[in-house]
Amino acid sequence: MTNNVPFQSVVEALLDENQPFPAKFLHRFSDLQTEDLKTLLDAWPQVSERKKLSLLEDLENLSESDTITSFDELARALLINPDPFVRTFAIRLLWECEDARLAMEFMEMLQNDESIDVRAAAANALGQFVHLGELEKLPSELLHRIVDQLLEASLPANKSLIRRRALESLGYSGRSEVIPLIESAYREKSPDWVKSALWAMGRSGDERWKPEVLTQLRTPDEDTRAEAIHAAGELELASARPFLLDMLEDEEDLEMRRELIWALSRIGGEGIRAKFEELLEIEEDDEEVEFIEEAMDTLSFTEDMGSFSLIDVDPTVDFIEEDPDDKE
Repeated sequence: MTNNVPFQSVVEALLDENQPFPAKFLHRFSDLQTEDLKTLLDAWPQVSERKKLSLLEDLENLSESDTITSFDELARALLINPDPFVRTFAIRLLWECEDARLAMEFMEMLQNDESIDVRAAAANALGQFVHLGELEKLPSELLHRIVDQLLEASLPANKSLIRRRALESLGYSGRSEVIPLIESAYREKSPDWVKSALWAMGRSGDERWKPEVLTQLRTPDEDTRAEAIHAAGELELASARPFLLDMLEDEEDLEMRRELIWALSRIGGEGIRAKFEELLEIEEDDEEVEFIEEAMDTLSFTEDMGSFSLIDVDPTVDFIEEDPDDKE
């Protein structure tokens, strides 16, 4: 049991340049106690840059695969680290932390940090606080300040990466200034800008973006197509369902298949559950089986929500003939 290993031994393994850092120790960085955090920070300057970045990357991957872990204590301590790469990873490790005080720190970093990558990461991290604010889980004054700063960061005076991350975060905002920003980004010739526009469209929950998303499902650029698939799922576009099911039938790329499965689980409707059951029958990889089962849980929730919404259907509302069950 690694929990029985003294934390000093974990730190010594991190300092050992002759051996790779044991993956079994990664969980020890979750929910660090004050004393252990101090021990780590005291030794941190002696850890090689290679091992620092490798550790932080491994912790980020672990946080995505194991949602029980929390590296907030370590990440918050590293926000003031002199190395911009460490600061960037620290921000990314805080992707699920909803402490409003972090929003203030991220705004400060977005405005004043010397590193473009750090400022872009801060703009990206502020997106969840915009979302929380729109859900009325943040004071309205704080939400207004965050959106104002993201709007400022989206101006041409800033580097493209910062502007694109700011736009993506602004996707959650209901402010009127955001719509023309998304429209402008979508018209850019750069695929990176189109992808950021699609990301913002998906986050907006706004049916106005349906034509753009459906158009980009057919783009030859795979990365842009993946963003369009994700946006179709976010917007729950029922009219995209047949096309996505056809894509899933022939798609061999694992990440693209996962994106398609996730989007379809959010859309719901005819043929999706049967397709997921078919995939489960032929899938041999345990990790993929787990992913499909989680998608089926999401699909069940989607179907339940669809049934609930039908209770209050207004008979005076005209449905779009081409996709009568579109939940937009």
